[in-house]
Amino acid sequence: MPDPAQVSTMFSRIARRYDLANGVLSGGTDRWWRRRLVAAVDRTAPRDVLDLATGSGDVALALARALPAEACVTGMDFCAPMLAEAEKKRAAACGLRARVEFRAGDALALPLADASMDVITVAFGLRNFADRARSFAEMSRVLRPGGRLFVLEFSQPYRWFRPAYYFYLRRVLPGLAWRVTGDRAAYEYLGGSVGEFPGHTALAEEISRAGLAHVGVTRMTLGIVALHRAQR
Repeated sequence: MPDPAQVSTMFSRIARRYDLANGVLSGGTDRWWRRRLVAAVDRTAPRDVLDLATGSGDVALALARALPAEACVTGMDFCAPMLAEAEKKRAAACGLRARVEFRAGDALALPLADASMDVITVAFGLRNFADRARSFAEMSRVLRPGGRLFVLEFSQPYRWFRPAYYFYLRRVLPGLAWRVTGDRAAYEYLGGSVGEFPGHTALAEEISRAGLAHVGVTRMTLGIVALHRAQR
């Protein structure tokens, strides 16, 4: 499992160019993946939403734009420089400042009351958690009865596409990332974490073992990304 201190240090190094790198390395597809997540949450009409591992805040701010005015969104992350980038976006987002809050917090010990959230989202952060089972238990604790969890994460692609995909992750992505961010090592780690992450079926089983129900999954882009849904 990832070491939290090393993960925080790594994201601190790349925080300022994180968004640019995401767009370049995914060919812009990352925006479409996030739009699918936001649309899925919007259909549930939540009042209180937690975007966990919020990073630079794109999902939290997109949720605030999409949801009704009475909805409140909390973006939470344990990396201070990433939260600083999120705060910059919040400061520039006219009309959204009162509806979005960014807070420091650890997914393994959420600083939130039991049954305080209608929806929890995690976008491309779950694979960096040191203990997924413990994080799922915390999410279940914080969700209200009937509340929903949405996990957007890299997954294992269709079998026929795997050789090309793994070649990109291991041989192409680190070099591209170095040109964009100046940090090859961070993206060697990220590429490795994607390659080692469970496929959509195994992750669905992990979510079910945490006591969450009605687990479903939508695979996207040849299976390299999956949107998991579950209910408390």
